[in-house]
Parts: sequence; C-alpha cells; structure tokens
Amino acid sequence: MDIIPRPRKCRKVCQLPRIQEFHPLGPPPCGPAVVLNVDEYEAIRLIDQQGLSQEECSAYMQVARTTVQMIYNSARKKLAEALVNGLPLRIEGGAYQLCDGNEKACGCGGCRRHLHVCSQKILREEEEHENRNPIG
Repeated sequence: MDIIPRPRKCRKVCQLPRIQEFHPLGPPPCGPAVVLNVDEYEAIRLIDQQGLSQEECSAYMQVARTTVQMIYNSARKKLAEALVNGLPLRIEGGAYQLCDGNEKACGCGGCRRHLHVCSQKILREEEEHENRNPIG
C-alpha cells in the first residue's frame, strides 16, 4: 500500500515583489543565486517589515503557525546565505496563491481592493486640501 502525502496547501500572498533579483556590488559572485520562494518573501514582508506576529502572519497567509515558522526560518537562512557569501538573491516560485482582493478584511496593502480604498482616500484628502480656506 502506497502512502500518499497530504497535498501542499497554497499560501496566500498579497502581491508579487516589485524587484525579483538582487546582486551584490563588487567582484563577481562565486556561486549560484540563492532562490527565495514567493511565500518566503511574503513571510519576511509580513513579519519583519509589517511587524506582524507569526500567529497574525499565519492567519493572513491561511496556513498553520508552525508552517509560517518553517517558511520564515527557511527565508532567514537563505537571506543570511546570500548576504554572508555575497551571492545574488532571486525571488521566484513556491506554493502560493495571489490575493484576489475580495476578502472582507485583507489588510495586505497591495491587492486590488486595498489599492482602490487607498486611491479613494487620497482623492478625498486632495479635495479637502483644495477646499481649505487660505490663512491670511
């Protein structure tokens, strides 16, 4: 009897990175690029850049906290390898699904729904600024 592994659950990702490749300055690197998966990038973005806890990150990415911990640790190891050894870093692949922007509370900062809300807020602020009475 063959044991079939559980299918890998896609991790929810808000947006693909704007820049997918980084190269160190200086002499040419002595090794291949380190590949950071998109879901690893998302864990770094949510935890380190956005300040979410691993539990909050897991809820956002729709996976278990232990899965986020594994993803995050793998990402940090890869980042350290690229920095310490002066290797290029490329972000690609992984088991992920892009946010469609249709959730009630996304909180991601980059999906279509969030961008629409932000653009509406900016338009309102510009209108308010134009309608203010000049001081004088």
